[in-house]
Amino acid sequence: MTLKSAFSVISLTLPVLFLSACSDNTVSQEVTATAYTLSEAETKKGNVGLAAWGDQLEPGMKAIAVSRDLIAKGLTHRTEVEVEGMGTYTVLDKMNKRWTDKIDILMADRAEAREWGKQTVTIHWEAPQETP
Repeated sequence: MTLKSAFSVISLTLPVLFLSACSDNTVSQEVTATAYTLSEAETKKGNVGLAAWGDQLEPGMKAIAVSRDLIAKGLTHRTEVEVEGMGTYTVLDKMNKRWTDKIDILMADRAEAREWGKQTVTIHWEAPQETP
């Protein structure tokens, strides 16, 4: 097998592997992603790290806040979300209602958050099962 044909096999196989890991209930959406930290200015004053659903955020947690329009699409409390290129995060916080199609990723420190800035990312999550 030549190097060129090996890359062809890999490029054809990888999408198939990704698709086979997804269920029929997987939802994908492109969103704006910003970052926040556990500084008092960015969380609840007087209760640093207290999230909107009552969770206590801690350094190192892989948590995100979501805009409220995404909650209506199934990104509810404790939903696992795959952020392409970054891994899996848990929805533990919600954003002010003025934001739409947006997530806020919890980061360790302000320097890391500022370096991240504002980016467009694709997220994937399992839609809730409809009850009969």
